[in-house]
Amino acid sequence: MSKSSANNGPWYQDGLQFECSQCGDCCTGGPGYVWVNDAEIEALAKETGMTVPQFESVYVRQVGLRKSLKEYSTGDCVFLDTEKRGCTVYPARPRQCKTWPFWDSNIRTPEDWQATCDFCPGSGTGRLYTLEEIQDRASKIRI
Repeated sequence: MSKSSANNGPWYQDGLQFECSQCGDCCTGGPGYVWVNDAEIEALAKETGMTVPQFESVYVRQVGLRKSLKEYSTGDCVFLDTEKRGCTVYPARPRQCKTWPFWDSNIRTPEDWQATCDFCPGSGTGRLYTLEEIQDRASKIRI
């Protein structure tokens, strides 16, 4: 449970620092999901020069009622350039990627945030995001 009070707000009320280090670690790892909606699929299809049906047949998998980007057997995102450690569809990346690391699961407690900082070299460094910015990003997707 997070440390908060009615007067002081959440434990991160004074903000959190983050500056992407372009390491690509958030695009790799064990199997998982990068959830995408129809608007994101359309933007990604346009970014890759494909039609929506083409894009979906190549890059999207159905998971119950939801859709996720496919990944390589290593768990790496299909859009990660492993040599450059960069996203090949960065301008159209899904909201899940845009909101990293300010997911509710990463900011629930100071310990969760520390685990995120241990994994992601950009978390805990760089620009200070305000409470409002953090809450806005966290509200866009629940992970």
